[in-house]
Amino acid sequence: MIDLNKEMGQENTMDGYEKIDVYNEEILNKLSFHYKEILKLIGEDPEREGLLKTPMRVSKALQFLTHGYDLNPEELLRSAMFKEDYKQMVVVKNIEIYSMCEHHMLPFIGKAHVAYIPNGYIVGLSKIPRVVDAFARRLQVQERLTTQIKECIHNTLKPLGVAVVIEAEHLCMRMRGIQKQNSVATTSDFVGAFCVEKTRQEFIHLISSNLH
Repeated sequence: MIDLNKEMGQENTMDGYEKIDVYNEEILNKLSFHYKEILKLIGEDPEREGLLKTPMRVSKALQFLTHGYDLNPEELLRSAMFKEDYKQMVVVKNIEIYSMCEHHMLPFIGKAHVAYIPNGYIVGLSKIPRVVDAFARRLQVQERLTTQIKECIHNTLKPLGVAVVIEAEHLCMRMRGIQKQNSVATTSDFVGAFCVEKTRQEFIHLISSNLH
C-alpha cells in the first residue's frame, strides 16, 4: 500500500484534519496498464502529453471511488455505540451520496435520509453517514444500496425501527440511453416501527421539512 500524500511529499491539513489517500500499488499498476490499452481501443494516443498520466490518474480515482469494499460498515457502527434510554426517532437527512452504477460504471449522485428508533443503544451521529458512504463507494444499484444501509443499522443496533430513503440522479440516464435530463429515482426501505403508517409519515414529514 502507498500513501499518496507521502509519495507526493505533501500533507493536506485543515483544522487539524489530515487527509490520507492510501492505494494498493500492485492493483494501481495493473489498472493503469489496462486503462492505457482502453485509450488505444477508443482511438486515442496514450503517449500524447495530455494522456501520459491519465491511466494512473483514473486508476487512483477508481480505487478511491470503490474503497467501500475495504470497509466494514457494522464495525463502524459498533465503534461508537452507547447505552442510552432514548426511544424517540433519530433522523440524519441530506447525506450526500456519490456512487457508481454497476451496469455502466457511471456515477449516480444524490442524498440519503436515514432514521432509527433506539432500543437501548444510540450511535455517534457521524457513523450514519460513514455507513452510507461505505456502501455507496462500491459498484451499486440504488435499490440494493437502500436495503444494505437499512439492514446494517437494523442488524447492528437492534433498534425498534429503521427507515431509509434515497433520492438520486443517474448519469447513465442523463448521458446515454434514454437521455432524460431531469429524472430523479427515489427508493425507500422500512423495518420495525416504521412499518406503522403514523411513524412512517412522521419520518417523511421530518425529511421534507426545513427545520434548521
